[in-house]
Amino acid sequence: MIAYWGSLMELTGLQALITIVIQLGFIWIAFYALQGLHMERWFRRPPKTLPLLTVLLATALGYLNASFLLTVLKAIRNLIYLAQ
Repeated sequence: MIAYWGSLMELTGLQALITIVIQLGFIWIAFYALQGLHMERWFRRPPKTLPLLTVLLATALGYLNASFLLTVLKAIRNLIYLAQ
């Protein structure tokens, strides 16, 4: 029984690690995609908080995309139970 809980905790820890890596990866991709837009050209005098806006938008977009991917992966993983 103790071995079961140990392996379950390892699986949960691994899943948490994968989730964090995927979310940070998508935030990084969104950040570089937003930098490619060159938002400073949209303003005559860009606001001083424009870099903060870029970081916040990247975080929101990255989290949204990562959540979508993780939900799709979870749904695919749960399809196994449909076949049983």
